[in-house]
Amino acid sequence: MVELGVLLGLMGLGAVWMVRTLLRRGKRRTDNADGLLIERARTAQASSDRSSYSSNAMHNSGTYGNGYRP
Repeated sequence: MVELGVLLGLMGLGAVWMVRTLLRRGKRRTDNADGLLIERARTAQASSDRSSYSSNAMHNSGTYGNGYRP
């Protein structure tokens, strides 16, 4: 029973620590928007990659997928 109390106590302390960390993070200010611009560029690149390297784009070349049957 003591072990259960210790386990729940440690889990509670972990939860309090995570909440404190998240609340502290929101108070910080930034002078520029470099991180936002980097995230925007990477999101656009990921979107481009998803369409360029989709299954349809990769397998729809040559004789595969164009209706040709030998």
